[in-house]
Amino acid sequence: MAVEAQVGAKICGLSTPETVDAAVRFGARFVGFVTYPKSPRHISTETMRSLGQRVPKEVTRVGLFVDPDDALLDEKLATGALDLLQLHGSETPGRVAAIRRRTGLPVMKAIKVAAVEDVERGVAAYSGVADRLMFDAAEGTLPGGNARTFDWTVLSSRAVKGMGPLPWFLAGGLTPANVAEAVRVTGARLVDVSSGVEGSRGVKSVDLIRAFLDRVKAL
Repeated sequence: MAVEAQVGAKICGLSTPETVDAAVRFGARFVGFVTYPKSPRHISTETMRSLGQRVPKEVTRVGLFVDPDDALLDEKLATGALDLLQLHGSETPGRVAAIRRRTGLPVMKAIKVAAVEDVERGVAAYSGVADRLMFDAAEGTLPGGNARTFDWTVLSSRAVKGMGPLPWFLAGGLTPANVAEAVRVTGARLVDVSSGVEGSRGVKSVDLIRAFLDRVKAL
C-alpha cells in the first residue's frame, strides 16, 4: 500500500443521519460504526444499513468490532454497509487473519498503547496479517472512545519506523484542540476521533466534527 500523502481523518461512533452527513460534507475520509453493545455509540444492524447507504463510495465505511464471532460478522456484513473491519478487542494474529480470509474485506487491528513495548509487540504480531494498524490508549473502561491520550512520543520507536508503507491511525483522546500537536509529534498521516467530537457521551456534535476536520485539513 502507498503511504498516505495527506493527513486523513476517521470519525468513529456515528449514529445519526445528521452526523454521518456532516462527517462526509466536512471531509472525513473514513466513517465508523460501532457494533459493541456496551458502548454508548453502539447501533443496530438496521441503523448501520441505513447509515451506510448515505455514504458516498469515496469515503470508507468502517465497522468497529470487539472479539466478534462469525455470526456477528456475517450479520453486519450482510448490510452491505462496511468496507473495512476494525478489530478493537483481544483478537489474536490468527483470528485477524481468519477474519480477513472469511470476509474478504481489509482488516485494521487496534493496538492498545501504554508504553513503547506495547507498540513494538503489536507491530511485530500484527503487521504481517492486518491491512492497517491503529494505536490507541490502553486505559479506559471501553475498548475505545475513552477520551484518553497516551505518550505520543512512543510512536517514534524503531518498530513504527520499520513498518514501511503499512498505513496506521493515531487514536485516543484526540480533539480539535490537540490534533495538530498529535500529528506533529507522531508523524501520523491518519487520525481517528470519537469522544473528541461529542457534545455529550455517545452523542456527536456537528460543530465539533466540522472543527476537527477543519483542523486536519489545515495540517
